[in-house]
Formats: sequence, structure tokens, C-alpha cells
Amino acid sequence: MTVLFSGDYVEKLVEIGILFDFYGKLLSKKQYSVVELYYIHDLSLSEIGEELNISRQGVYDTLKRAEQKLYKFEKDLGLIKKFNSGHDSLRKIISISQDIMNLANKQGLDEILEKSMEINRISNRVLENNREVME
Repeated sequence: MTVLFSGDYVEKLVEIGILFDFYGKLLSKKQYSVVELYYIHDLSLSEIGEELNISRQGVYDTLKRAEQKLYKFEKDLGLIKKFNSGHDSLRKIISISQDIMNLANKQGLDEILEKSMEINRISNRVLENNREVME
């Protein structure tokens, strides 16, 4: 099992939440419901068992299998890694475009300033759209 973050329960909660956002729909209906009720709605294993009419042990087993599947999906598909890499690249583009804007502004190169501002705006818009997807 690959751990994306190290640490305590809160970090695992965030980690499973991100994995669930990316891969939750690939789980079975039962696994999806158990993960959602446990991690999103903060129900206990017993409460989930009552809700889904299965034993507490059944909930625990389903939850563990679902977690393993989520980690495997990321290991096999790497969507979260790609998403984060894309974010890093966009931040670099924004930084470089800001440098070009500053240089063009100092040297009175209006056309270059204008184009670098456009790159900056587009990159920021894409980055913001990606943030909205994650929320």
C-alpha cells in the first residue's frame, strides 16, 4: 500500500478524501457507501453497519478493501501525481511569465509585456479551475 502522506489520522483522512475524489466512482456501490459514510460523514463502523444492514466486521472489511483499491488505483493510474505535477508546472509558468513581465516593463517592450500578461492570466485561470475541481 503506497502512502501519499505520512502521519496521523487527520493526514490519512485528507489522503483518503483525495483518493476518493479521484477514484471513488471506481469502487463498488457498497465500498463507495462505506468510505463515504466513514470518511466524509464521520459515522462509526457500528453506525454504518446499522445504516447498510451489515455487521460491524463487514463494514471494517469493506472499508479496508476499499482503501486498498483506492491506493492501487493511484499506483496504477497515477492521476493524483499527474494532477499535482500539472499544478507545479503551472506555478512555474506563472512565475516565469511574471519575470518576463517585469523585464519587459523595465525595458519598455510593450508587445512582450502584453503577451506575458496573457500567458500569466491564462495560467492562473487554469490553476484556479483545477482548484475548483478539487473542492
